[in-house]
Amino acid sequence: MKTRTKILHAALLASFIALPGIAVARDLTVVSAGGIFQDAQREVYFDPFRKETSIPLAEDSWDGGIGVLRTKVGAGEANNWDVVEVEAEEEALGCEEGLFETIDPATVGGVDRYIAGSVTECGVPANVFSIVLAYDSAVFKDGPKTWADVWDTKKYPGKRAFRNGPKFTLEAALMADGVAPTDVYKTLRTKEGVDKAFKKLDELKPNIVWWSSGNQPMQLLGSGEVAMTTSYNGRIRGANAENKRDFKIMWSGNVLNMDSWVILKGSPNKDNAVKLLEYLGRTDRQVEWPAKLGYGVGSVAAQAALPADVATTLPTSPEHIAAGLTVDPNFWVQNIDALNERFTAWAAK
Repeated sequence: MKTRTKILHAALLASFIALPGIAVARDLTVVSAGGIFQDAQREVYFDPFRKETSIPLAEDSWDGGIGVLRTKVGAGEANNWDVVEVEAEEEALGCEEGLFETIDPATVGGVDRYIAGSVTECGVPANVFSIVLAYDSAVFKDGPKTWADVWDTKKYPGKRAFRNGPKFTLEAALMADGVAPTDVYKTLRTKEGVDKAFKKLDELKPNIVWWSSGNQPMQLLGSGEVAMTTSYNGRIRGANAENKRDFKIMWSGNVLNMDSWVILKGSPNKDNAVKLLEYLGRTDRQVEWPAKLGYGVGSVAAQAALPADVATTLPTSPEHIAAGLTVDPNFWVQNIDALNERFTAWAAK
């Protein structure tokens, strides 16, 4: 009888846990981009949060994509993740589609703590970065200066690596075709402009290797599989420090972007998630972030407190901003699904 009772109890418990919509108690979980990026976040943000608050904090990583978030929430699996770092159009689309919890700015330090316009209904600033072109100075002493150079496989032989998707790739293609950075999104808003970008990609396609996770570009470049690659700017600095390499950055035509922290809808840890967001935005935390990998911050006070020799190396320096363009999240909110579909079909040919 006791054995039957134990079996029945175990079966009932398993059934209860499996019921959809039932939030099972678990640790607060933060999700970011993995690799040396998340290692640096752990040092600057996550470990100090654990120590100061005694709140257990688990971690996971992902490669991005609004489809992943739709699946997580739509399938009732939001209890796997709580706080997630997302790109601009993912934040906007996810908020519009009800994938994220709304955030009261007063609970995370107030709107004035952050760069103007960066706090939204569902997100607060996480990281400011640029997509840039990286090359190995041991291979090219006089490396590429423009996206047109990147397309010049005679002058700069070898494979190139690009992020596996339309975002950042179409922008680079248009700049390689002579479109000024200020005109990139105006051009992409037309059918002719999109066709122009894909036609330019056709020229380079035999020489392209695609990457999906933030770690891959530096692995591809370091192994010699590619001669140059697009990358998150901080990953290049991290690879140079970690592996004693001399990878160079082409800032011309860089694409500036800002990630946000969001809380997935239905999180059973929303209260602690809000506490984490408030902590992540504190000046004493954010002021340490740029020196780690060379990324920018969303905190106004932290930005003002940065030493000049640090500030000038960031994607947010006036020189680097002037050399490129800022991503247009509205364009990608309106076009990401259609362009993902077209890009996938094009890449498969």
